[in-house]
Amino acid sequence: MASHEIEITAPVTAGGPPPVPRWALHRRMYNWVLHWAETPYALPALVVMSFVESSVFPIPPDVLLIPLVLAATTRWWRLAAWCTAASVIGGLFGYLIGFVAWETVGVWIVEHLAHVELVPVNGRPDIAMPPYLLQVIGEDRLGGSYLFQVYDHWNAWIVFIFGLTPLPYKLVTITAGVAQVDLAIFTIASIASRGLRFFVVAWIIRTWGPPAREFVERYFNLLAVAFVLLLIGGFAVVKFVL
Repeated sequence: MASHEIEITAPVTAGGPPPVPRWALHRRMYNWVLHWAETPYALPALVVMSFVESSVFPIPPDVLLIPLVLAATTRWWRLAAWCTAASVIGGLFGYLIGFVAWETVGVWIVEHLAHVELVPVNGRPDIAMPPYLLQVIGEDRLGGSYLFQVYDHWNAWIVFIFGLTPLPYKLVTITAGVAQVDLAIFTIASIASRGLRFFVVAWIIRTWGPPAREFVERYFNLLAVAFVLLLIGGFAVVKFVL
């Protein structure tokens, strides 16, 4: 499908985004991503940012996906599909980084771009699981208190579940390469999680419009965590019943 099939004419906010200090790098980068929605290159920008966010870029593609869906509501599913495809392909690149260059490139990305502290566990850098996951799910059910221990227990389920959350997806793709998750299963889990996330976000914005945008942007992290907890709870109920 050629990019010109999706005509996106997002309205320009009067006066543009408010100025931010030079030191507020993350917010400035957020505004830079958002400005692409007001250009003729909105769709290519969405594809590129969905790709690089899966391995190196710090801003999630939802930031750009939301205004693009508002500007072209009848094309919401195509925008979500482009976002999903680019994110999954970018995830394969992140997997490659973890598989062949973890101790050089991968560690640097995790520490400096994902801003996650690495701690030595069993002779290799590892990542402590968030305290709220340990409290809600429990260390025994997770399989340990560090990410690679959880990979040993859950394998590709980590890719699927964490791919739905606000956690940096690059953290998932790179560490999946280190853990040597089966590549085919990794790809399937990535398609499922990223597709579910982007299609749900796009559908919500398409259905309820600007009020939904404000709600999603304000409560996205909370909504994502709540959804994952409900998903895990559902699996637990099924396992208990069966």
